[in-house]
Amino acid sequence: MNGSSRIGIVFNAYEPRPVNTGERLSEESVADMAQQVHDAVKTLGCDVTLVPLQKSLFNFLNRVKEVGPQILINLCEGYYGRPQWESNVAGIFELLGISFTGNDSKTLALCQDKHKAKAVLRSCDLPTAPARLVLAADQPVDLEFPVIVKPNSEDSSLGIYPESVVCDEENMRRQFQRILENYKQPALAEPYIDGREFNVSVMENGEATALPVSEIDFSAMPAGLPKICSYEAKWFEDHPLYQKTPPVCPAPIDDGLRRRLQATAVEAFRMMGCRDYARVDFRMDAEGRIFILEVNPNPDISLNAGFARALAAAGIEYPAFWEAMIRNAVKRLETNDTANAGPR
Repeated sequence: MNGSSRIGIVFNAYEPRPVNTGERLSEESVADMAQQVHDAVKTLGCDVTLVPLQKSLFNFLNRVKEVGPQILINLCEGYYGRPQWESNVAGIFELLGISFTGNDSKTLALCQDKHKAKAVLRSCDLPTAPARLVLAADQPVDLEFPVIVKPNSEDSSLGIYPESVVCDEENMRRQFQRILENYKQPALAEPYIDGREFNVSVMENGEATALPVSEIDFSAMPAGLPKICSYEAKWFEDHPLYQKTPPVCPAPIDDGLRRRLQATAVEAFRMMGCRDYARVDFRMDAEGRIFILEVNPNPDISLNAGFARALAAAGIEYPAFWEAMIRNAVKRLETNDTANAGPR
């Protein structure tokens, strides 16, 4: 990296709009993350510019053209409050022939659809719990209680609350109706695995490598509440559930479990078509069996989030991580990747 390297950092700027749920904090945090990445990349000696994606897509594209970046660092987690459109943003960069960091549009779209992603994982003989896609509140579901109900195509724990874990038919139907009405999308129902929760960040630098395993510590969770990382537990630092679900990295586990989690995470990374970086979330049941909850191809990459924590545990400095990601994007450009086939 040198002063002649022009890097654009694109991110979706927070723009309030009417929603049924009020769950917008994860969007508001993206600008802070973009600034942290900017400061890190600046230390590499690059000419780096922040380019916010706002409601006007044309203004955004004009600004990208003005900056004339060799590489884009893509931090966009959606468009105009819609996480489901994060793959569309990446698709625009691909159509324009701009090389960018992070996962491509196909992987982003596949992982966004949790039910389809689970089908791919199962087809590759990777462990994931059975799941049912629910299109109507009265749809029959052949799962044993307890069951967890969540939106099928959201991220950042949107739509997940303690009451999302249900133990009877009436409450399950109530949660189906809540998802269908408030999120305007199918619900996903799957067995609630009452056990430990792990996540493994994967970084590609020459080859896909698993970083140290992280665990969500549920030991202080109040009795009667399910051990899940709900929306409040993930985003509101002054909320009791946030304070009672601290992450621990490296996780206090034996080498056998660590190797099993890391190997499974790398295999999931490959099978889902991931590149550059991603995070794989797991639950482990009382018998020690691990299950992939999801593959997150666009995890929170800010300094106070889990991926950066895993980098630190691996002894990898934040600027060095971004240097590796930029080099990946440069290599794709130089090898004429079909998704980055040169400026148009």
